[in-house]
Amino acid sequence: MGNLFKFFQKKRPEKAPGVSLPPDNALDREIDALYGMLADILGSDKLVIKAGKMDAMRFMRSPLRGERVLALQRIILENPTIEHIPTDSEIPKLITALSERVADMMARRSLEDKIEKKIAEKLEENHQDYVKDIRLQVLEEEKVPVESPQAVKKREALEKMDQIHLTQSVMELLRPKTLEEIVGQPRAVRSLFSKLSSPYPQHLLLYGPPGVGKTTAARLVLEQAKGVEGAPFGAEAPFVETDGTTLRWDPRDMTNPLLGSVHDPIYQGARRDLADSGVPEPKPGLVTDAHGGILFIDEIGEMDAMLQNKLLKVLEDKRAYFESTYFDPTDEKVPPYIKKLFEEGAPADFVLIGATTREARDISPALRSRCAEIYFEPLTPAHIVTIVENAAKKLDAALGDGVSSLISEYTVEGRKAINILADAFSFALERQRGESGPVAIEKSDIYEVAQVSRLYQYVTKKASDQPEVGHVFGLGVSGYLGSVIEIEAVAFPAHEKGKGTVRFNETAGKMARDSVFNAASVMRRITGQELSDYDLHINVVGGGNIDGPSAGTAILTAIVSAVTNRPVRQDTAVTGEISLYGKVRPVGGVFEKAYGAKQAGIQTLIIPEENAKDIPPSHLGLDIHPVATAEEALALLFAKEEDHG
Repeated sequence: MGNLFKFFQKKRPEKAPGVSLPPDNALDREIDALYGMLADILGSDKLVIKAGKMDAMRFMRSPLRGERVLALQRIILENPTIEHIPTDSEIPKLITALSERVADMMARRSLEDKIEKKIAEKLEENHQDYVKDIRLQVLEEEKVPVESPQAVKKREALEKMDQIHLTQSVMELLRPKTLEEIVGQPRAVRSLFSKLSSPYPQHLLLYGPPGVGKTTAARLVLEQAKGVEGAPFGAEAPFVETDGTTLRWDPRDMTNPLLGSVHDPIYQGARRDLADSGVPEPKPGLVTDAHGGILFIDEIGEMDAMLQNKLLKVLEDKRAYFESTYFDPTDEKVPPYIKKLFEEGAPADFVLIGATTREARDISPALRSRCAEIYFEPLTPAHIVTIVENAAKKLDAALGDGVSSLISEYTVEGRKAINILADAFSFALERQRGESGPVAIEKSDIYEVAQVSRLYQYVTKKASDQPEVGHVFGLGVSGYLGSVIEIEAVAFPAHEKGKGTVRFNETAGKMARDSVFNAASVMRRITGQELSDYDLHINVVGGGNIDGPSAGTAILTAIVSAVTNRPVRQDTAVTGEISLYGKVRPVGGVFEKAYGAKQAGIQTLIIPEENAKDIPPSHLGLDIHPVATAEEALALLFAKEEDHG
């Protein structure tokens, strides 16, 4: 159309000799618009041809408005005999009439296009049906028995197996059905819900020990978030769950259940009808299955690094793309949906939730930077007791005195506690078979489970009300589980003053040994006594390795107690690095260490002052004392006279 206008404009003089050109106005623009619509309807070439047939070319290129309208009349009305050149007063009425005719032409053209399209589709459909009928006829002619007698027998065996159904599994029965049933994780569940119910949900990483409810919480939070106004999840939003330990990166891209893969027609056997045509078959993966919902990857820290990077690309693009050397976009045999998958990719707009029992430093920094992080807390014995009692109600079982507390001594995992209860339920059921009333689970059933399963009490270190000389509870952490560390020391005057010896566990580690020498310097400043005047033996009970300097204050306490013969409180635990100047320096894992202290029955917890912000006051019911110096710590650790008579 633009070229046509330029053609006309090139032929129009700015001013014809002896002719006064009227100024451009709305009428000129309407006339040009009619020419433009005719060019759209007929096409520029056909418009010129038709104008030639109607003897309108010379008027179309005229500088006079009336002659150009005359040309429009001849072309639109298809009447070359019209001779009257309209005046400016007649032109508006003529333009209105001509516009209506052009509108009719456009409507007719649109309808013709639709009819032609339907005809083409019908022809193609009939052609495909014809080809299909021919193919089915050929197959029917070459048809062989579908099932051999052996195949029939196997199919019948499968159908018979389908009729057998066991009862619901215990774990399925006892799994929490509501967020309120998830015990010990109020902060984590609240944070999880707030992040998923937002109009802008975040990708998440869930840290925590096994068996505390990470997977269950994610599933239940999604169900609850579906009903929240403003949340992006629809009623059918999927929860797709997989395990990072089973996902591996295939550099050949032949199998990739997470991201999707392409079955090439020759080597990998695409669908038969596609393979016959040489068309590759893309198979979307779990990222597409999770579109519009949540993709939950348990143990995401175990995933292959390359696969993690590929997953990050999907998170950014919100689509999964496919490639194949066998794909030809110009091949008419390629079905439209396959062409769409190759050219546009498969939709993959989901929220990623990864759960791991690894520490944050073990997770890819690139993955962490794209995710909000939530920590699930270790379970205390009180939490395990609540979990066991709730599960017993669902089993309709009666618990004997102390049964739930006994189970809490064997595990800190909610899932493991349920397993122990289920095993004990089986023993109790067998013992009471034939009797009426609810199944009664006794301590003897728990002990039998422990013996058969070779279970050992999780907590072997117990707090005491009786102070002891040279014995102190330190605190350690492994992964997300804290524990108390028993440190003991004994001191004897050296046979020769200034030539005392120091013995220390080799297995405790170099960092713990350095803490001993730091403590020796601090002891001299506090007590005025030289450690070299004593033969000192320090022992970490159980021979465990102390990773890091956090046992420094505990070691100092044991040494000072052994040298001065002052007893140490056994209901108190301490953590903190000790400096040469007697300062108690901050340490890591205070939150987890508090759980270890609670598990061992500790009542008072001493932590570095700089760690006070890392733990809520009175956390887990502990009496928490932040200290800045060794003197403050020792004042709390040493028993008063009245405490030990």
